[in-house]
Amino acid sequence: MIGANLACFPMKFAFLPDILMEDRWMSVEEIAKYLGVSRDTIYKWIDQRHMPAHRIGRLWKFKKDEVSDWVKSGKASAPDKKRT
Repeated sequence: MIGANLACFPMKFAFLPDILMEDRWMSVEEIAKYLGVSRDTIYKWIDQRHMPAHRIGRLWKFKKDEVSDWVKSGKASAPDKKRT
């Protein structure tokens, strides 16, 4: 029913889907597309550059703001090093 109610006010609530989607968990494919790199690069960065990632079962998940902060801090371009 919420969707029907929002249809009555399209301009007032047009921003809601963007706000709700902003804080969701992203997959390896989505974060790779967001950063413009390959999936293999993402896995390498998790292993060697301590990219902020969360293991949920057998899947890796990411928060867009954590990854953005990590990139801005320069850690994405740091020399490779293995996780210990």
